[in-house]
Amino acid sequence: MKLQEVLNIKYPFIQGGMAHIATGEFAAAVSNAGGLGLIGTGGLSAHDLREQIEICKSKTDKPFGVNILLINPEVEEIVEITREYKVPVVTTGAGNPGKYIEKWKEINTKIFPVVSSKALAIRMERLGVDGIIAEGQEAGGHIGELTSMVLIPQIANALSIPVIAAGGIATGKQILAAEVLGAVGIQMGTCLLATDECPVHENYKDKIISARSSQVTVMGKISGMPNRVLKNKMVNEYIEKEKAGATMEELELLTLGSLRKAVFDGDVVNGTVMAGQVVEEVNEKMSLDDLFNKLYSEYLLEKKKLCVQ
Repeated sequence: MKLQEVLNIKYPFIQGGMAHIATGEFAAAVSNAGGLGLIGTGGLSAHDLREQIEICKSKTDKPFGVNILLINPEVEEIVEITREYKVPVVTTGAGNPGKYIEKWKEINTKIFPVVSSKALAIRMERLGVDGIIAEGQEAGGHIGELTSMVLIPQIANALSIPVIAAGGIATGKQILAAEVLGAVGIQMGTCLLATDECPVHENYKDKIISARSSQVTVMGKISGMPNRVLKNKMVNEYIEKEKAGATMEELELLTLGSLRKAVFDGDVVNGTVMAGQVVEEVNEKMSLDDLFNKLYSEYLLEKKKLCVQ
């Protein structure tokens, strides 16, 4: 089974639901380029989501999805909006979507929870989800404990439903590796950040393109909320304060609005620049069309080499 067949898309690519980045316009652009675009609800109200869905639907007739953070205080209304619009695909994170699954199934919405452990994946399959997005700790943003190399085969071997790989994927070789590990497709985030259509500030794109993997770090380890980002003045100060025993209130004050600073204002010194360990593979700006064609062509070439051997 291929992800293209499951979701009726050209390429086996899902766009990550990155907060403040995964807008309706960007989701439509990803879907038009042949992947599955997602509208991210991180930082969105229910009213905002309705607006973003309208924008997305006005710019594409291709399948798209909504990524729902289940800790959103307006999650009940958000779920109803996805039902109202009959959103084709829903991905979920930060919670258990169990109470909403039957509601989505009534309208034939496909449900793909993002998980970072085999135990949670097994629980989700028992609840009747359509597939699992297995996200390794190489990913940007909030992360789990296991690497993609360990997590993906564990989950793929334990389940009978499709598994999508996420975390540390930005080349054709890595896409093929994910397939060998048992995935039917991939979810990507970091390698989309420098695309022409991505709505982040140009400073953010330039930071991604110039970054090396050695510049990627994790803040929030001690507090139990690990978040993979690029090093900068704010991040270094945060980690120092965290090690010194700063309170959660002090740390939250330091990061208040920091993602918006980076994404919208281009402040890559005091803002949070989320990126995965694979950032070094992203070294030029290009359109989504060109990126997807490049990645899939690389994947097919590497697969052909493997078959020949």
